[in-house]
Amino acid sequence: MATHHALQSSLFDSPALPPPATLRCCAPAEDIDLAAPDLRGARIEKELWTARQRQGNALHEISYRACFKAQLPHYFITRLTQPYERVYDPFSGRGTTVVEAALLGRRIIANDINPLSEILARPRIAPPRLAEIVARLDAIDLNRRAPADEHDPDLSAFYHPETEQALRALRAYLFERRASGAEDDVDRWIRMVATNRLTGHSPGFFSVYTLPPNQATLPERQHAINAARGQLPPPRDVKRIILKKSAQLLSQLSEELRAKMAELAQDALFLTSRAQATPQIASDSVSLTVTSPPFLDIVQYAEDNWLRCWFNHIDADAVAASMSVSAQLAVWREEMRAALAELYRVTRPGGHVAFEVGEVRNGRIMLDEVIAPLGIEAGFQVKAILINKQTFTKTSNIWGVRNNRKGTNTNRIVLFVKE
Repeated sequence: MATHHALQSSLFDSPALPPPATLRCCAPAEDIDLAAPDLRGARIEKELWTARQRQGNALHEISYRACFKAQLPHYFITRLTQPYERVYDPFSGRGTTVVEAALLGRRIIANDINPLSEILARPRIAPPRLAEIVARLDAIDLNRRAPADEHDPDLSAFYHPETEQALRALRAYLFERRASGAEDDVDRWIRMVATNRLTGHSPGFFSVYTLPPNQATLPERQHAINAARGQLPPPRDVKRIILKKSAQLLSQLSEELRAKMAELAQDALFLTSRAQATPQIASDSVSLTVTSPPFLDIVQYAEDNWLRCWFNHIDADAVAASMSVSAQLAVWREEMRAALAELYRVTRPGGHVAFEVGEVRNGRIMLDEVIAPLGIEAGFQVKAILINKQTFTKTSNIWGVRNNRKGTNTNRIVLFVKE
């Protein structure tokens, strides 16, 4: 059942902002009509979607730090858009919003300043058949000696020498295919899966036991982990691991759905820009944005992805320097103010923005209270603030962070509308 509370006055305490509209409470219901006129301004706290793990399509099962579940964009896409309307995510991350949008028959735009985002998302919009992946892997020589690079990191703590050799050969093959313009959907898929399998804590990854696959520790720290656990990197079959993960990702994809997604992929737009400046997107063209920005300095995206960046010839330091992540709330607020102004430009009249944030600093800062006034300043109306209350389960349990104690334990979505 839903519980509705008046928006706190602190949301609108800036003298530059107009007062909020009269708040009304909706009748309690199992579901919420997001188009209902009496919803305006409500704060809704309830379990909006299931807390059970892995309820989305298997195509989503790509690990990435600080990503939301597929149920979140599904909730808004199914309620606020129609097939072939445009759905956008300006902080795309692993691509959960755009992959779910494509699965639901919507056209997509994805943007993220980190090039890893496109590497992880684009292949899942136009997924190849498993037989095509098998044939391509058979054609790649993983025994070839890759050219030496003086800037290569020490990978001996992570990989058996034979595994490291195979990964370096695969990295060289993928680089050459991209540089020559020969890269196709099958190459992009193999790159995406290999990037996802670089490190992890099971035999399904290329590495010895290490941190969860959404982050990579530094080589010196991995040497210490190996010593403490008395472990050595075992040999891994790189091609077999890629095929096994590919089969899992494709397991729920019918030929009909693949054909529909292939059609949508033809005009899919992937950008590597700052969310505050996306001139490639036409004004008044987006029906729905579902996004979640970096939360202050809680997650160091580029640092966690240093090994993925190396594998894909990406300068991790340059990516880190360009991201909208700051330890200072005032700086973060200014970044979000500019991002919301750009979202207002690209959103069509009657379109929506579902802006997901969380509580940070152990619940002392509720970022929805920061975002709502900024959206109003940009020209939006606050339709509602939805707080998804659930008992979360986290891989951080492995590292001593207990559920619902630290980190972000609620989805707090400010739903804006452009009128």
